[in-house]
Formats: sequence, structure tokens, C-alpha cells
Amino acid sequence: MPKPPLDRGVLLLAEGDDLRLDLVTGSADAGSPCTRATRFQIASISKQMAAVAVLLLAERGALRLEDPVVRWLPDPPPAWSGITLHHLLTHTSGLGHWEEYPLIDLAGPAEPDELLAVFAGLPPLFAPGAGWHYSSPGYVLLARAVERAADRPYAAFLAEEVFAPLGMTDSFAGDAAGRDDVATGHEAGRPVPSWDLDTVSMGAGDVWCTGADLLTWLDVPRRGRLLGPAAAAVLTTPHAPTGRPGEAYGYGFFVGPLNGERAVHHSGDNGGYKALAAWYPDSDRRLVVLTNQAEIDPGLLKGALE
Repeated sequence: MPKPPLDRGVLLLAEGDDLRLDLVTGSADAGSPCTRATRFQIASISKQMAAVAVLLLAERGALRLEDPVVRWLPDPPPAWSGITLHHLLTHTSGLGHWEEYPLIDLAGPAEPDELLAVFAGLPPLFAPGAGWHYSSPGYVLLARAVERAADRPYAAFLAEEVFAPLGMTDSFAGDAAGRDDVATGHEAGRPVPSWDLDTVSMGAGDVWCTGADLLTWLDVPRRGRLLGPAAAAVLTTPHAPTGRPGEAYGYGFFVGPLNGERAVHHSGDNGGYKALAAWYPDSDRRLVVLTNQAEIDPGLLKGALE
């Protein structure tokens, strides 16, 4: 099988439990190469971890998917009174995405409650459940709800309740300061500052993974790991049509065609990083792409699967 072009990063393709393609290439930063131990920002794939955190707490009775989000936030605006955790999970809350909040600097930093006040300053785009609009801020609110319901920091909850039980020992959420084996993001071949992952992107784009850990992560929907059967099924249920042909959103997962095949998937795009994690149920293939560059070959996905 020819290796698809990738200047820097990791590409893994598994069929069943067999690894068919294992590509590690390029540099992690100015002084070291990418290796199998290199951690990359997985950007919006992080939403899947937030969704699983919510479902774990729901299984334990610490919260309910039908809870109004205002129950779990300090001083929420009245306009959010009809928004539930389910609406946030499925992007049907009516909240905007980053482009609707031009005052927010994604590179931060920001005070948590001041960030919520910026979110609250924009009226919902539609009534809860009346439409679909991708919203990273909605997942920031979910992470705040997890913190309140679990009574511990969000990153600590992921480390102790999500990553450790799965054996994802090289994964973590939040700022990477002081950690080894982390890739520096690049745009146009030059290093760029990281987005703020402790507050601004918490729950929405804050997780770092190795390629192997992200491949393991796909066993959550594939094998029902970590969650009970009912919660695992809810995770990839097509709850809300996205407007693209045959595609819907579950909880942190897109469900629909990808490269001509039915898939459960999500991509990620933080400043200087791109990522993709996909499981193809019909062929039982799992694909992971992690790169610390903003630009990738558009034929990469197709080439990996051929």
C-alpha cells in the first residue's frame, strides 16, 4: 500500500485489531522528530471526551441529560433557560460558534466567568431544538457542567475517569507547559502559539493524544468500552441532521458518509494542528491522522484508505 503524503505527524490505519498502516514523519518542533510518543492537539475531537464525561456522570446519577444547563452555571442568562445538556451535546442549543463571538481571543487567556459572560452576550440563534449549528462554546459549557457535577477540575476528571480506565496514559487535557513529547503547531512552515486550552477551549478542543491513544479511543464506540451499552449507543445515535447529505450529529461524533463509506467520525482544527479520527463500522477500519501543521494534502484521507 503506498504511503499517502504527510509532511509531519502520525497516520494510523487499523483493520479489525490489525494495524495496516503506521506512518510517523517530520518534526515535532525545531529540535526533535515526531515519534510514536509525540502528543498532538486533537482539537475538536476533544468534544467526544466531553460527551463521554457527561454520559459517565449521567450513568452515576450525578446529572441528567435533560437537565437545563442553567442548573450547572453561575448567573446564567434567562435566554438559556430552555437549553438542556442534550441540546449542547448535539449542537441544537442555538448557541453560536467562534465566529459569532469576535471579541474572544482563542489564544487567551480568559477568566472562566468572563468567558461565559461573552457567550451570554449573544442571544441564541434559534430556540433550543429548532435547528443545528455547530458550537464549540456549547461544549465549553458542558465542561463547566462536568466540573460542577463531579466536584473536581475538568482535566482531572478526564485523566482519572476517562483516560486512565482506557489505558490512554499519554493523553491529557489543557495546557502542555512542562510536559515532554508535545508537538509544536505550525502554519506555513513556522511555529505558532497554542490556543488557550485551559479555559477558552476547555471541553471543545483541549485534549492532547498520541496516535496510538486516539486509535484506542475509537474503541469506545467500536466496542462499547467505558460506558454501559445504553450510553454507548446514545453516543453515536444520529440525533440531529447537520444539513449535509446523509449526515447527523450524535454526542461528539458525526455519523454519516466519509470518503464514500459509512463512518462515525470527527475532525479537528486548532491553530497549527489538524486531526481526524474515524471508525468505519462496515469494514471495521479505524483511521487516525494527527499533524502539527495547518496545511495537509487534500488527498490524504482517500490515499490512506485505498
